[in-house]
Amino acid sequence: MPAPHEITPSQLMRLIGTPLCPAIIDVCLPDDFAADPRLIPGARRHSHADLPGLIITLKRRSAVIVCQKGRKLSQGVVSALQAEGIAAEYLKGGVMAWRDSGAPLVPVAAVPFDDAMQTCWITRARPKIDRIACPWLIRRFVDPGARFLFVAPSEVTAAAQLFGATPFDTEGVDFTHEGDRCTFDVMVERFGLSSPALDRLALAIRAADTNRHELHPIAAGLLAVSVGLSRQYRNDQAQLEAAMPLYDALYRWARDGHEEGHDWPHAGA
Repeated sequence: MPAPHEITPSQLMRLIGTPLCPAIIDVCLPDDFAADPRLIPGARRHSHADLPGLIITLKRRSAVIVCQKGRKLSQGVVSALQAEGIAAEYLKGGVMAWRDSGAPLVPVAAVPFDDAMQTCWITRARPKIDRIACPWLIRRFVDPGARFLFVAPSEVTAAAQLFGATPFDTEGVDFTHEGDRCTFDVMVERFGLSSPALDRLALAIRAADTNRHELHPIAAGLLAVSVGLSRQYRNDQAQLEAAMPLYDALYRWARDGHEEGHDWPHAGA
């Protein structure tokens, strides 16, 4: 049983990728982080010496504090946050225990973070499948505060330069289709996020996004719902927000419920 105010790697892994995940704050010392510059999915870096700034950043949201070994550094920050009325826990064993458990770690070099450890992305307007699934992946596993811009296809490159945004899912850019794989596949690989659940979800997205419905039985349904959402919302930002719960549900299906069926009458009736 974990100690008070402690969360284990397996418990945290069950929260990551879901809307219930707390803020994950990496307070590893600079030298320790430089030795292995990777982050727990969805984590952001913050100095333990800037507690006032961290309190402002959290906006009273619950948090998991992570240091290298889960000892004095993270436990001290947790106590300080609790003194301010913020619900906080520290990760048992820290990053070392997380790494040793085989859980994924995101290479910072693979993510286009700016100096403030934030990301901004841009793609073609009127998103359907890949251009909604990728923002979901980024917000749930890479940068919870990521911003997304949607512009006409002809304006993506110029707007990306003007707004310091990273283009995705458009021709001739770094984050886009590779061979028969869609952009979601590429991001899962680049960010080191491969897992049975995300790989399963990636196959379904690829099948729907590339119109190869024979690859996965839910492809036609995912396409139908995606088209319906695009017709329902004229505002692409509103559509993205409306679609986040859809992909939250698909992730839980891929992680916990993909073997479940349903029929009528019920077998036990």
